[in-house]
Amino acid sequence: MADTPQKIKVEAQVEDFIRKSGKDYRLCTTCGGPAIVPVAMSIPKNSDIKVKIGNNTLHISRVQARYIRQVEISMLFGYLNYCQRTGIKEY
Repeated sequence: MADTPQKIKVEAQVEDFIRKSGKDYRLCTTCGGPAIVPVAMSIPKNSDIKVKIGNNTLHISRVQARYIRQVEISMLFGYLNYCQRTGIKEY
C-alpha cells in the first residue's frame, strides 16, 4: 500500500458540523473503527493529514487515511452519542 493516501473527500455534513462548532477535530482510530473527535480528546500528531475547513482544521490520522476515501458523518456519531449520554452540549 502506498505511503501517501489518495485525496480524501469530506462530506458536506461533516464540514458544516465543524464550521458550526468552531473547533478543530481529529479523525482517529478507535476499537469501533474510525471516529471524529475534538482535538481535546485526541491530540493531533505531526504525521496527520490536515484539512482546512473554514477557520478550523480536521486532522486525519495517517493510519486511517490509508483505508478511507471519504470522511462521513457516521464517523461523528460515537462522539455525539457520548455528548448526549454525558450531558455535554459543547459540540
